[in-house]
Amino acid sequence: MATDPAPAERALAARKRALGELGERLAAQAAEARGYRLVERNYRCPFGEIDLAAIDGDTLVVVEVRTRLGGGEAAPELSVGPRKQARLRALAEHYRAERWPEVEGLRIDVCAVQFARSGWLRRVEWIENAVVES
Repeated sequence: MATDPAPAERALAARKRALGELGERLAAQAAEARGYRLVERNYRCPFGEIDLAAIDGDTLVVVEVRTRLGGGEAAPELSVGPRKQARLRALAEHYRAERWPEVEGLRIDVCAVQFARSGWLRRVEWIENAVVES
């Protein structure tokens, strides 16, 4: 029988969700500032979730957003390791085949959003073509 998590655990989960949503909003703004046309947010399928999808010229861009609070920890973009990259490649191909079959180009970018412990935004860094074919 599953038990309900403690109130502190629920509060922590809610704060993490809110931080992630804020990071995705900032990433969406960064995409638009780069001239991309946002076409979807939080696409879900049995293979996983795509945070953002955009069109850059004739290329479909799948964006993985990584948001972190605090400066002492590793940079957010470093959390996209080989397993996550492989999963993103498969997910991006599935998404293109399902939603954008007419688009030839496909790219996977990472948007790293980092806040200081004080809550101030430290950086929003866009890493183009962060996941390449292996």
